[in-house]
Amino acid sequence: MTGLEIGLTGFGALLVLLALRIPIGVAMLGVGIVGYVTIAGEVALFSYLKTETYWRFTSDTLSVVPLFLLMGQFAAKAGLSQALFSAAYTWLGHHRGGVAMAAVGGCAGFGAISGSSLATSATMGQVALPELKRFNYSGALATGSLAAGGTLGILIPPSIVLIIYAVMVEANVATLFQAAFIPGILAALGYIAVIAIVVRVNPEAGPAGPKASRAEKWSALLEVWPVLLIFVLVMGGIYFGFFTPTEGAGVGAFGTFLIAVTRGGMRFQGFVEALLGTAQTTAMIFLILLGAAIFNAFLGFSQLPIFAADYFGSSGLAPLTILAGMIVLYILLGFVMDSLSMIFLTVPIFWPIIAGLDFGMNVEETKLWFGIISLIVVEMGLITPPVGLNVFIINSMARDVPMIETFKGVIPFFMSDIVRVVVLVFLPGITLILPRLLN
Repeated sequence: MTGLEIGLTGFGALLVLLALRIPIGVAMLGVGIVGYVTIAGEVALFSYLKTETYWRFTSDTLSVVPLFLLMGQFAAKAGLSQALFSAAYTWLGHHRGGVAMAAVGGCAGFGAISGSSLATSATMGQVALPELKRFNYSGALATGSLAAGGTLGILIPPSIVLIIYAVMVEANVATLFQAAFIPGILAALGYIAVIAIVVRVNPEAGPAGPKASRAEKWSALLEVWPVLLIFVLVMGGIYFGFFTPTEGAGVGAFGTFLIAVTRGGMRFQGFVEALLGTAQTTAMIFLILLGAAIFNAFLGFSQLPIFAADYFGSSGLAPLTILAGMIVLYILLGFVMDSLSMIFLTVPIFWPIIAGLDFGMNVEETKLWFGIISLIVVEMGLITPPVGLNVFIINSMARDVPMIETFKGVIPFFMSDIVRVVVLVFLPGITLILPRLLN
């Protein structure tokens, strides 16, 4: 067999293992080792492992992952999700669909200090679902808005998935965070617009709540000052170059720790739980990173990414047509895979193809633009059947709502995501405006 044939066989074997629900880190590690040995031999594999493992896990860039995860753990312990939802509710709750809008606003705020979609969904679901039920919101709108709102956790910076993408394509993490900010805000506004349309069509789906007084509104805003302070300090410091992403994550983790102790009443047991939760998630991500590194090295030896880039580069297809095909493939993969799995599996193949096409931007800007588009499309997999993790998390909390109702509820939000992807594809300046202004 040629190297290309071995590469194609290995890629197919990986898809089979993933279909059998083998964890992606283990699957990539196994296929990568077998493929590497087949092409280059055992001695070359051990030599590669000796240097790659040390280089990969002593990188300063990766230290940002556990720090941002820890910041999210402390934020949950601090009870900031309740304050965020309450603030959004006092300002929006009196509108038809306002409680669901407040839930999306709370998800956006919590995502700005969490970086995890699943954590955002789980935390905000506990806070918002009882209120949505109390105001007799339809099960579809209540659970659908929370499942979709949770996806904001991986789009609004800091984003763990975006950090992983940056490592894989050797992009600047801070610049990627800048590029994600406006699309993240557009996502939240788009979800709120979806809720407004749904309740206009079906007023009974989202009844209005009581109107808060002006004093109550400003009092609720004062309760979320720690979130604003942490976000401005961390993201502002990173955006304007005062901190590296690692330093900003360290400042954010320490700041949320102080808030969790002083406002949330976190004690030693809660501190230990936060550390264990961070360690478990970090270990999972790092295992996937190691597996991806070996699998990508195997693909490199097989020449599969180079062949794919050359093939599409000389195919005569328009660059936007090729990009559209990738987006469709991402959506299809979202039916059976989670966001991290899709990024690790596709970026080593897709990025060389994209880098070889002319989109009217330089390579660094193309990295930012493609990264944000990829991030939005993989986040859509979190709300698509049958694997939509956010849907399962929210539905498990709303046991009186059938799963089919939750999936029906996320369809309008999914369509909003499609519209947003189309806008960002044809108007790349929306993604690039902040990086161009700040760099």
